[in-house]
Amino acid sequence: MDSPSELLQGAASRRTLLVAGALAPAAALTGAGPEPEAGGLRAISMATHIHGPFSEGKASFEAHLAQARKNKVDVVWWTDHDFRVAAHDHRQAVHFTGAGEPDGIMAFGWTKKLDGKMAGDRVEFVDEPRSPYDQKPALRLSADGGPGTLWYAAKAWNDTYNACIADTTLSIDVRPEEKGGTLLLQVDLSHHPARKGRSAGVYVLRYRIGGTGSPKYKADGITGYVDLPAAPGQWSTITLWLTQDVQKLWPDLVAGDNALRNLKLGVTAKEKEKVSYVVDRLLFVRSRRRGQAGEDLRAEVLAAYAREYADVVQYRAYEVSLVRHLNWYGGDQTMPAFTSPPVRDNDPGRTAAMVDFLHGHGGLVCWNHPLDVEKKESLATLMRERRMLGTDLVEIGRKEWAELLWAFDVAARHALFCTAIGGSDDHDGVDWTAADEPYLTYVWAASTTRADLLAALKKGAAWWVNAAKYRGSLDLRVGGKPAMGAAIVSSAAVQVECSATSLPSGAKLEIVTGRADRDGDSPSVSTAVASAGKKTVTVRPDTYVRTQVRLADRVVAASNPVWVLTQAPPTGIPADRRRTP
Repeated sequence: MDSPSELLQGAASRRTLLVAGALAPAAALTGAGPEPEAGGLRAISMATHIHGPFSEGKASFEAHLAQARKNKVDVVWWTDHDFRVAAHDHRQAVHFTGAGEPDGIMAFGWTKKLDGKMAGDRVEFVDEPRSPYDQKPALRLSADGGPGTLWYAAKAWNDTYNACIADTTLSIDVRPEEKGGTLLLQVDLSHHPARKGRSAGVYVLRYRIGGTGSPKYKADGITGYVDLPAAPGQWSTITLWLTQDVQKLWPDLVAGDNALRNLKLGVTAKEKEKVSYVVDRLLFVRSRRRGQAGEDLRAEVLAAYAREYADVVQYRAYEVSLVRHLNWYGGDQTMPAFTSPPVRDNDPGRTAAMVDFLHGHGGLVCWNHPLDVEKKESLATLMRERRMLGTDLVEIGRKEWAELLWAFDVAARHALFCTAIGGSDDHDGVDWTAADEPYLTYVWAASTTRADLLAALKKGAAWWVNAAKYRGSLDLRVGGKPAMGAAIVSSAAVQVECSATSLPSGAKLEIVTGRADRDGDSPSVSTAVASAGKKTVTVRPDTYVRTQVRLADRVVAASNPVWVLTQAPPTGIPADRRRTP
């Protein structure tokens, strides 16, 4: 029987298998991508807010990549939660002291569930027998006369046992009290697309513990079974090597591309069968999460897809999550310091300080889903008074698009140069266009290199779309040259050419013109319709213009503005946005 220290040493010394065959180098994720078209820019589509198995949802990286390919999306930015990549303050042990195990606010608990019909079932926390390695109570699960299963399902505060399995082993001390029956330990893995004759769906790993013999493996579609022996009447430490077992069951999967979710214990009894198991000391051993190790691990898992999905450009990013949520694109990936417990702090000052930290490490910062703790009026005030918290980008293409556009127009009135983008925040990877928030971001860029994409985002050469409704291009030009996001200092009016391509039936291009007088706490805008998706408008000084596509009662795409200002605002105009008439 392994001691706790032996188990930890074994996990750390045994390299986790992430994928069958050799891994592609991590650098493959930051390849140059397609060459730019000769002489100009092109519309490049991006999924800018995507979560994989290092976050708390059910998505695999593979599922999202399959969706990107299906929906012809050029670039995916992986924005897993930073503290979850590091598994910061994630559950390491369960001692079975009761149905709930308080740890400050980070509680862990169990819920009883029955599957089938049994003559009797019992859940008991007992002082004896207990594991020799855990001087605390143990859990006894008993069932009489099935067929059926008594389940005990785990739940952790803020999903803090959910984590990618790439470096994770589980161990549990087990004592069968009867010769018959089976102890079950089951986890849900991640959603994967259909492959090798298997259906799409969430893979399930079920361990069946008990009896004698050698381990056995069986895959039945997307459910895998691992049979492990445990002698009755004595304690055994059962170690579950998750990635190795996934690889044996489904050799074609990238084994590390799976989350650990919906853990549950159970005992199953046949008709007239009596089953009783005592379990103790459940350990979650994650061997590669300290410091930057978790990010290195994520890079390895992603690199396994570089060849299979060479048509989708991938870049690693973070959603910095213990302040108001911020996506960080293009920096050096240095992890910020984490508070304990990992509770989000919505103080604007803390968020602004985090933006400064991230800028100090390079790249761009996006203010995510900004209405989650604000109303539109308070958001607009915060944008004005705290100058967008110092962010470069803000998510406006979200389900609250109407309120967000209202607040963004207030910011535009005050000449706050922050690029509006759209994001899906997808944690599932099932169907991007059928999701609640099917939003993508497009940029006008010369190529899909990271530098070109970040430059386009920074200068506002971007628009967002509802990908289920519209996939065309929006363009604003001055003198025949691209101008979206630009600020033009001029005392004379400027002609701006506005256009939209591929308008669906019933859709119309709207030209939104607003005052840019750096005054007021609400927008001052007017809207006109461009026939045939094209219109040249005269933009007077201290005014901005942007476009949007309306289909029925909703806006399904919106551009960033062009400003015409009589003089630069006191805080100046960024050099990459400043234009001459």
